[in-house]
Amino acid sequence: MAATNHAQAIKKDTKDFITTALLQMLTKEKLSTLTVSQVCKRAGVSRMAFYRNFDGLEQILYEYYKPKIAAVFDIIHESSQFSIKFDSQLNFFNTFGDDLLLSNERGFEPIIQRIFIEEIQKFYAADSDGYWTAFMSAGVYAIWRKWLIDGRQKPLKEIMDFFKQLDTIRGTV
Repeated sequence: MAATNHAQAIKKDTKDFITTALLQMLTKEKLSTLTVSQVCKRAGVSRMAFYRNFDGLEQILYEYYKPKIAAVFDIIHESSQFSIKFDSQLNFFNTFGDDLLLSNERGFEPIIQRIFIEEIQKFYAADSDGYWTAFMSAGVYAIWRKWLIDGRQKPLKEIMDFFKQLDTIRGTV
């Protein structure tokens, strides 16, 4: 059993080293210019170790950001109190706003967008034909993206009120 625990700890450390190396490199370079070999060199691991843990660089980013984004959406989805939803979103954008902007600058925004859309779709899972879900998922992401890129010029409450209006419209369409 000890060898299994030790092997699992080494695997986790290897994944952490690779993830950290990639995130550090993305502060200066675009994802499209990075190679697995460069990331492995920075992380101090072999390409074999890399491919034992990941299929590619995009998977690293997906696995890194997915639980962080999902945790915020879970709080929003589960809470019935507006203040908790508002505080959760505010905390998320204060914590990850720079990462979201970096994703735009460094070419990994499609990964962030995919995660956002997967999480937003959970709010509209009851949509039987999928059109409203597709519309809202893409639209909500586009609004958050514009808000961040524009420097958060509008108050977050105004953005959230807009989303409430959209949900109201759905009931009347």
